[in-house]
Amino acid sequence: MTQFRRLSALLLCSGSALFLTGNSNGVAQPAAQAAAQAVAQQVTGSPAITDAIPAAQMAMVNAAIEAGDINAFFQAYEEAGLSFSPMTKTSRGIRDEDYGKWNDPSLAADLREHAMDRAFLSRMEAGFDPARLEGQDALSYRLFKSAMERQEALTPYRENGYIFNQMFGAQSGIPSFLVNMHRIGNEEEADAYIERIAGIGPYLDGQTKRAVQRAQAGVIPPRWVYPYVISDIDNLITPAGPDYAGNAIIDDFREKIAKLDGVDQKELTAEAIAAWEASALPAYKLLRAVMVEQQAKAGTDDGVWRLPDGDKYYAALLKSYTTTDLPADQIHQIGLDNVARIHDEMRAIMKKVGYQGTLPEFFEYTRTDPRFYAKSREEYLAKVDVALDAMEAELPKWFEVLPKDALQVKPVEAFREQSAGKAFYSRPAPDGSRPGIYYVNLYKLESMSLNELEALAYHEGLPGHHLQLSVQTGLGDLPPFRRFGGVTAYSEGWGLYSENLAKDMGFYTDPFSDFGRLQAELWRACRLVVDTGIHSKKWSREQAIAFLTENTPNPDGDIQKAIERYIVMPGQATAYMIGKLKIEELRDKAKAELGDDFDIRAYHTVVLGNGPVPLSIMEENVDAWIEEVKAGGK
Repeated sequence: MTQFRRLSALLLCSGSALFLTGNSNGVAQPAAQAAAQAVAQQVTGSPAITDAIPAAQMAMVNAAIEAGDINAFFQAYEEAGLSFSPMTKTSRGIRDEDYGKWNDPSLAADLREHAMDRAFLSRMEAGFDPARLEGQDALSYRLFKSAMERQEALTPYRENGYIFNQMFGAQSGIPSFLVNMHRIGNEEEADAYIERIAGIGPYLDGQTKRAVQRAQAGVIPPRWVYPYVISDIDNLITPAGPDYAGNAIIDDFREKIAKLDGVDQKELTAEAIAAWEASALPAYKLLRAVMVEQQAKAGTDDGVWRLPDGDKYYAALLKSYTTTDLPADQIHQIGLDNVARIHDEMRAIMKKVGYQGTLPEFFEYTRTDPRFYAKSREEYLAKVDVALDAMEAELPKWFEVLPKDALQVKPVEAFREQSAGKAFYSRPAPDGSRPGIYYVNLYKLESMSLNELEALAYHEGLPGHHLQLSVQTGLGDLPPFRRFGGVTAYSEGWGLYSENLAKDMGFYTDPFSDFGRLQAELWRACRLVVDTGIHSKKWSREQAIAFLTENTPNPDGDIQKAIERYIVMPGQATAYMIGKLKIEELRDKAKAELGDDFDIRAYHTVVLGNGPVPLSIMEENVDAWIEEVKAGGK
């Protein structure tokens, strides 16, 4: 089928002609307003909650309520959710009849899941009396209700996100998922991989259709986003050699089946290539055509204030990410206050190393001097290994519960390194089949200062996300939604807290590495300023870049990539500093009240042992522990 016919078929299957009608700033025009209203009606018109829970899980729900077993109720919720998501099953290490399938990418599927969530909340509130629940059961009730309420608050803005951008989206998410999640241990699982390649077409087409729909409603990324997305696409559709050598998906398939015995590798590879050519390649070409078309019509305004109900949308995002009621202006000021504090601490280090000059001059020195950058990827990765090995040896002195999963350090794959963030973490599979992975983006070594190397490794690896998520995943007595869910202010607050905790543990012995720790903390303080600046105060991308350039020592490329991230992920970046400040505040409070009875290992167990929680509930947990210790229950 030609690209034009595929585009026509795709648009017709939606039931209406979907084409861009926004003006140069991505604002919906009269011809598109009806489409926008129709989408809005769909969003609020979820299926009736009485019909939303699958029959198999409804039987489990009824049995759980009759038995008064809230954990069995949450297990029903887990199984119902997995029934909607073959991809989540794969990430959990589950390989069943859905192993070769993708999730349903449609809005209708999102609405079904939303209705299911509402139905489970309704059934929980009707079937269980929170006054009769104790301990973790009572906390699970509160956490489930809190999560559903945060989700409900964002539901009116469900269609305000960007389907494709440089940080996430199916254009890079598909190969990333196959490479990192889909294991092949036998020929049946190789066939499932081929089935997934064949399923890329409808899965990606569904995402493309939704991007077109959102563009009609005025939800379109800024123009500068599109070259990143198009680059990700081109990395897949323009292989480096014959038989698709250089294609990340085909290369990964070849590498995985090469480890199998007794299979016809040549035949399997031919089937994979045939599936790519018949399904995936045309869908990627279609997506590219749509992205090129949208790029020509995209505007240059960056903040979500320009989207439908953008101000309310951003306020809801801030509340959801931080789990507080802090308004944008207050978050902005907290950022400015912490920037000033950290600048003072940096001046102390500048004096310690004997640098003569101003703080901005010192920034420029650390930003540009070659001594602060690795000469090769191998050198950088070797230094990361040294830092994490030393940290791992110290953990038992500071933590009662240690990670059971292995930690792997891995460069970001070539197919997405140009657009991906500088560092991130992928959690381990609960069955131990996949380690936790700390991804380091070494696309440009000049953007990865060695001064920050320790702080990044401690944040993403140990004692940061790897320890936190390994412990969380291993909380086997807790419901799955607590073991596998997340609260951004909690998890990212812990990551940033871990960077500073490493200072207490005796790390950052090199003053420049300690400066890198402050540099990383300063980065998160500046996020409070620039995120609210962009999305609430209508700063331009250039204004935000200028603020980071003036107030941080980070390289230019690092700064640009960061600001672009905050633009397409509004509100998320504010959670780090807000969460970290709360964890430190509660630790200081416990120290002051308990004196010699304060135990840092026990404090960390209180914070980590309940899994991710909103900051207010974290405070309640810590307060209860303080009273328990005072009463002699240490």
